[in-house]
Amino acid sequence: MKTIDLLDSRIAYTEAGEGDTTVVLLHGNPTSSHIWRHVVPRLADRARVIAPDLIGMGASGKPAIAYDYADHAAYLEAFLDAVGADRPVLVGYDWGGSLALDWAARHPDRVRGISVMETFLRPMTWAEYPAGAVEFFRTLRTPGAGERMALEENWFIETALRATNGGISDADLAVYREPYPDPDSRRPLLAWPRQIPLAEAEGEPFEPAAVAARFDAYGAWLASSPEVPKQLLTASPYGLGSPAMIEWAREHAAALEIRSIGETVGHHAPEDAPEAIADAVGDLLDRVSEAALDEAAAPAA
Repeated sequence: MKTIDLLDSRIAYTEAGEGDTTVVLLHGNPTSSHIWRHVVPRLADRARVIAPDLIGMGASGKPAIAYDYADHAAYLEAFLDAVGADRPVLVGYDWGGSLALDWAARHPDRVRGISVMETFLRPMTWAEYPAGAVEFFRTLRTPGAGERMALEENWFIETALRATNGGISDADLAVYREPYPDPDSRRPLLAWPRQIPLAEAEGEPFEPAAVAARFDAYGAWLASSPEVPKQLLTASPYGLGSPAMIEWAREHAAALEIRSIGETVGHHAPEDAPEAIADAVGDLLDRVSEAALDEAAAPAA
């Protein structure tokens, strides 16, 4: 892997391929760029492909920060600028998808296309959250209990990550485990579930409010950017891509293709369906190229 120094730390990343188009693959919690290992080579003959480890995760640095949403967005912003990803196609799952949407909303003239799966499209009530995960995530958001679960028991690595539908090998699990040898090193993993903007019931405030505002902003961008080709990749069982959330996306997102990547794909979708994801992103690249040709052919205003 390569590393690049930025802000007060460093970001590790994988890079392959070349071309006029840069595809950036963004992972979720608690994984790293390793999760894209079977996707990168399938795209590298079409584009320059970059897969970073988010700050505090994988082989990237672990500075003394809160690891809140704003921190991650700031490091991602600095990283994309540092590696020259000027007009990227962004691909992400889980928090990587959310960060991709956030960056796109803040840089609407720079994003060329976006593909997300198993991610947060808008703030949710607890009733909308995946039912099988509610008890775990309420515990993770509870002071003391969350620290015990995520830091001491290493729940995200030793329990949650094993729940890929195709299973995960001991060798790959060891790669994900390596960056988190002790409770202090796992603080970035605990920070993430506490950043999900959730409300106890419809009409009640979402907490944390600052993250809810960023979700609302990229929700508005989804609706107002027909010039940007978009994909929502879906799977079953649904996880964060519930039927209700898919229908919301269908009604609210402009230029959106909704595409299944399999009926037995779990939350950590790149582990279960790398070929289907690469095929879908390849088709998105075709749409991006067509959009660029249409833009070039359009008469000047």
